[in-house]
Amino acid sequence: MRAPGFWHEKPGLLATALSPLGALYARGTARRLAGGDRARVGVPVICVGNLNAGGTGKTPTAIAVAQRLTARGIVAHAVTRGYGGSADGPLLVEERTHSAGVTGDEALLLAAFLPTWVSKDRVAGAKAAVAHGAEALILDDGFQNPGLAHDLSLVVVDAWRGFGNGKVIPAGPLREPVDVGLSRADFVLSIGPQPAQERFDSQWDAKINVPRLRGELTPLPTGLPLDGLPVLAFAGIGHPEKFFQTLRSLGADLHAAHALADHQPLSDALMTRLLREAKMRGAQVVTTEKDAVRLKPEFRSEVMTLPVRLELTDWEPLDAALDQLVGKRPE
Repeated sequence: MRAPGFWHEKPGLLATALSPLGALYARGTARRLAGGDRARVGVPVICVGNLNAGGTGKTPTAIAVAQRLTARGIVAHAVTRGYGGSADGPLLVEERTHSAGVTGDEALLLAAFLPTWVSKDRVAGAKAAVAHGAEALILDDGFQNPGLAHDLSLVVVDAWRGFGNGKVIPAGPLREPVDVGLSRADFVLSIGPQPAQERFDSQWDAKINVPRLRGELTPLPTGLPLDGLPVLAFAGIGHPEKFFQTLRSLGADLHAAHALADHQPLSDALMTRLLREAKMRGAQVVTTEKDAVRLKPEFRSEVMTLPVRLELTDWEPLDAALDQLVGKRPE
C-alpha cells in the first residue's frame, strides 16, 4: 500500500482527527519496548532503522555499514525479518536459490553483499548468525523491536520527506514520536541531494539532539549509457519518485514512470504489460536493485537495473563510532 498523501502535508483535519489513534499506537510501541531486558549475543549489534513507516534508505545504509566493517577485517552478518517473504527462519539466505517470495526482496539484496539471515525472531536469527561465525551483526530494521540490545543505532530518514507531518500512524507516517525515538539513537542519517538536505534542515534540524550524518544515493555506472536513452521505469519502493528523478538527472528520456506499491509482487501479467508498453514506445525498461530481485528469471534479461550506493558527506563520525565498537581499520 502507498502512504496516504496527508502524511506528508501540514497537519489538517484528517491528521488531527486521527491523532488519538496515533497516541494509542505510540503507547503500544512504548509498552513493547519497555518490556524486560534485551538479549545480548556476544558480538556488537548495529541497528539500521527508522521512525517512518516505509522506505527511507535502510538497505543501502546497511550495505554501506557492511562494507566499512569488511574493510576492518570484521565478518559481519545481516539479520532481517524478511518483509514480504514466507520464511519464519532463522534461514541463511542463498542468493542464487531463494526467491523474494521466500525471503523478501531486501534480504535477497543484502545477501549479495554479506551473509544474511531471515528470522521473524530477531534473537534467534542473531544467535544463528553468531553460531556461523558472525563477528558483528547488522540489524536491518528492528529499531522498534525489543528483542536485541543495540550497540549502535542509526535512524535513517528520507531528507525530502523528513518525518512527514510529525504524527504517529495512522495520523502520520511515524512508528513513534520523533523525540521518543531519537532518545535511543546514536545518529540520524538524512539521505538526499543538497536541496532535500536544506529542506530537512529547515524543518527538523532544530529538533534533532543526536549527531547528524548526511548522505546521498549515488548511481553506479550501467552497461548501457542512460543519457538520451528512451526509458520506461517502474519502482515498487517507499518513494518511487526518487528513482524516477534519478533517471531524469542522468539524462534518461523518461517515456513512462510506473509507481508500484512498496514490495509489490511482479506478476507475469504485470511484467508482460510493462514490456509490451515499452516495446510500443521503443523504450528500455529500467528498475531498482530492490525491484530487480523480485523479477522472475525469464524477465531479467529484458530489464535494466540501476544500482545505487550510499555516499556520506563526511564518513568520519560513523567511522569513529565503528572504530570504538569493533576496532580500527587495518593500516
